[in-house]
Amino acid sequence: MITVQAIPLLSDNYAWLLRDSRSGAVAIVDPGEAAPVAAAIEAGGGRLDAIWLTHHHGDHIAGAEELQARFGAKMVGAKADAHRLPKLDMAVAEGDTVALGDSTANVLETPGHTVGHIAYVFDGGLLAGDTMFSLGCGRLLEGTAADMFASLQKFAKLPPDTLVYCGHEYTESNARFALHATPDNAALQAFAAGVKVKRAAGEATVPSRLADELAANPFLRAPDVATLADLRSRKDKF
Repeated sequence: MITVQAIPLLSDNYAWLLRDSRSGAVAIVDPGEAAPVAAAIEAGGGRLDAIWLTHHHGDHIAGAEELQARFGAKMVGAKADAHRLPKLDMAVAEGDTVALGDSTANVLETPGHTVGHIAYVFDGGLLAGDTMFSLGCGRLLEGTAADMFASLQKFAKLPPDTLVYCGHEYTESNARFALHATPDNAALQAFAAGVKVKRAAGEATVPSRLADELAANPFLRAPDVATLADLRSRKDKF
């Protein structure tokens, strides 16, 4: 079983500290800054076995090489993006599995935000990077709406109790757009009210539950590529 700890970074990023409860093996996902991650690792015993990267953007990888040098962790990332990631010890593609002690995660290729983006799925959890956020999805910086639609459909097929660990605390602003775009969605209205309470209390809004995203996230609910493209275009200008 993998347990997950959020590590807030930069202005609104999250890195995710994973621990295999049986073996004690530890991984960090998307360390965009080294110091707070290193502090969390030292507080937990000073062990780091692996660094899992979802995509190449600096706010997700800037601390990776420093952490690798300090703790001797293995670097894992997308084979398709190996040329613009820190040097990889394990280059992965869809269908591959990544071990963490006695646990494993499956790799999904999830282009859209970037062309080489990947996500990791383990028992009960989805490390979505910047492909999907709570009540939102990533900007189409490199991929197409068709890419993003296909990636989100992969997520939609996961078990509904899956917890979604995304890369940013964007939920409150995403809720404002979602309510604008789909104002009659009662599930969204309830979700957004809960988000407002959490943020007012200084609490994180992620991880979220996939079932709740399927009911409320307009991007995940888009029935076709054209609808997703329209939503994304409107969100970019909102």
